[in-house]
Amino acid sequence: MTTLTEEDALDGLRDALGLLKDREQVAERLLVSSAKHSFDPDKELDWDAPLEEGKWFWPPELVSLYGTPLWQRMSEEQRILLSRHEAAALASLGIWFELILMQLLVRHVYDKAATSAHVRYALTEIEDECRHSKMFARMITHGGTPWYPVSRAHQNLGRLFKTVSTTPGSFTATLLGEEILDWMQRLTFPDERVQPLIRGVTRIHVVEEARHVRYAREELRRQMVTAPKWSQEFTRVTSGEFARVFSVAFVNPQVYTDVGLDKREAMAQVKASGHRREVMQTGAKRLTDFLDDIGVLRGVGRRLWKSSGLLA
Repeated sequence: MTTLTEEDALDGLRDALGLLKDREQVAERLLVSSAKHSFDPDKELDWDAPLEEGKWFWPPELVSLYGTPLWQRMSEEQRILLSRHEAAALASLGIWFELILMQLLVRHVYDKAATSAHVRYALTEIEDECRHSKMFARMITHGGTPWYPVSRAHQNLGRLFKTVSTTPGSFTATLLGEEILDWMQRLTFPDERVQPLIRGVTRIHVVEEARHVRYAREELRRQMVTAPKWSQEFTRVTSGEFARVFSVAFVNPQVYTDVGLDKREAMAQVKASGHRREVMQTGAKRLTDFLDDIGVLRGVGRRLWKSSGLLA
């Protein structure tokens, strides 16, 4: 009697994007790429270089208040200061998210063959995320700003999500946290208006996160074909709820107080800003198109995504 391997059993399965790729082949390619294009931020970046006067810490068009009446009243110095604090807040958000991601990856590979390329790549990605978290923390310190933790409610929701998340739900959340920031960082690292250190940090993150996105996309495609129906539906709902949490956490209200603005007025203007809404939806579009193609954006989940403001 012949015993089928998992790959044999899945051979020929397709989704809306076509034939599912072989899990081991994808991982092997990503391992080769990791060996060629991985960075040590402590050595790669010049942490001793002074900040440059008059340069932004985030492209102004991506700063939350850009284009609002409040923005028009702010001085250039105050606008740049806000970009400095928002860059720190986004780095703090990134650390929170990557700590969640590392735990989800460990859970994913817990009962899988440690000799497989799929598991070896997951462990490689965890190494990357450790370096990224340390890099973001060092960037915050170098910028002379506070660390901006997410709210206590979001911290507790993160704990709950880590506990109840299914495998496809975990990879959907992974892509949500990676792809919007990736889109913003791709605009940041070539922008000569931005501080050189910030550009260096975002360049490293973009190069290494491209592999993480590929790994998560391929695994999520597989999971949305092979997971039980209840798990697929649970993924739709939890991903929509996580989108709502993430969209709120993307702006930390404390940054407005720290740069001398009225927090309530600033938050109200961000909420009403058509430019900000367009930025967030454009940043999420590549992801939402993908999730739509593979069947995540359906039913209640789609309505939750719309209410998050990330889906038009």
